[in-house]
Amino acid sequence: MSRPIKLPSPAFDLTHHTLDNGLRVVVAPDRSAPVVGVAVLYDVGIRSEPEGRTGFAHLFEHLMFQGSANLEKLEHFRYVQSSGGTFNGSTHFDYTDYFEALPSNALERGLFLEADRMRSPRITEENLANQLEVVKNEIRVNVMNRPYGGFPWIYLPSVLFDTFANSHNGYGGFEDLEGATVEDARDFFRTYYAPANAVLAVAGDLDPDETLELVEKHFGGIKKRRAPKRPSFAEPRLQSERRATHDDPHAPIPAVAIGYRVPDPVGDLDEHLAHVLLAEILSDGDASRLQQRLVQRDQLVTDIAAYIGEFGDPFDERDPTALTITAHYPDAGSLEAILRAIDEELARVADDGLAPGELDRVRTRLISVLLREMDAVLSRTLNFAKFELIYGRAELIAELPGRLAAVTEDAVRKAAAELRPDRRAVLELVAGGAK
Repeated sequence: MSRPIKLPSPAFDLTHHTLDNGLRVVVAPDRSAPVVGVAVLYDVGIRSEPEGRTGFAHLFEHLMFQGSANLEKLEHFRYVQSSGGTFNGSTHFDYTDYFEALPSNALERGLFLEADRMRSPRITEENLANQLEVVKNEIRVNVMNRPYGGFPWIYLPSVLFDTFANSHNGYGGFEDLEGATVEDARDFFRTYYAPANAVLAVAGDLDPDETLELVEKHFGGIKKRRAPKRPSFAEPRLQSERRATHDDPHAPIPAVAIGYRVPDPVGDLDEHLAHVLLAEILSDGDASRLQQRLVQRDQLVTDIAAYIGEFGDPFDERDPTALTITAHYPDAGSLEAILRAIDEELARVADDGLAPGELDRVRTRLISVLLREMDAVLSRTLNFAKFELIYGRAELIAELPGRLAAVTEDAVRKAAAELRPDRRAVLELVAGGAK
């Protein structure tokens, strides 16, 4: 049996505040470098898109960069870059984020920029039309005209899940995107981009009291609007195996993606962490179970990976989320052998347990990765905002090493036992690029 171990935990001095308009604020000082991070996360993502509007959350993210209440198009870019900063935004299944990293003397500039577009982005026919073309071209480049484009995150959910919210294509179909109107965009903004539906995190070289005064100055005057009630997107686990194929004309060799629904990351965090550690045991480095068995010994696959979360971040989504195993393999007829080998390795973990030191090895590495991600001010800022939004507590970041250290071998074995063939979805990618 592996005994719980004590590992170092980070310490963060966090200040929480909620404005009268409902905006939740997290401030985290760190005077080690003269930089600051500003991140705004809105509680809206791919799962919030209505039927007939696939890809709309991502399209709207693009619109948020097309000018705002007091700024013309491209001025946001110029103000950040002329300060020596960087910026971006991204769309996820459960949230959309916008963020900047700036020299600390440009903190107020960053807060003004985010407040200005929270107040009123410039949603016009012209901006919608040009960003629609940008998004369509992004889909052509990243999905339609490249090997393994969108695999598996676009295609596996439709096999693993049943509801539209969980299963649809988050990049969007051209017909749905082209049908979007300015009024659709304005309604989306009114519904989901209320201050009360967002978290603002500010971290780095700052004074908390002065920062909160600046936050109040720039965000406090934004009109209060009611945050939408988020529905439950939960689905029960599968009771029988599901299979589907995806033809990829550009892929040189076949691939497979296997998805399993796993426990609620928020409501069942300890069970979730056991699955996170199991994923590390299965595919973390050359010593991992699936690497040794399928790559090195049996030579069935050229590579294999196991991860939780559609984009590989186990703390990025609420329920439901999935543990995904992906592999590329040279022999198109070897899929059944690959599946059998994976089942056997899962059964070995469930029935025979772990090797001495195996759990501690992957746990230590995972915690080191989590802590390393907190080094850069922008990554730290985004994590504070994400954990505040998804889990309701930015402080959970500091508690994760202890929570992971408390996960027992029995919990990992139980997690492995739950990944049965009758609870999985198998998506086979049929390669056409070698023809």
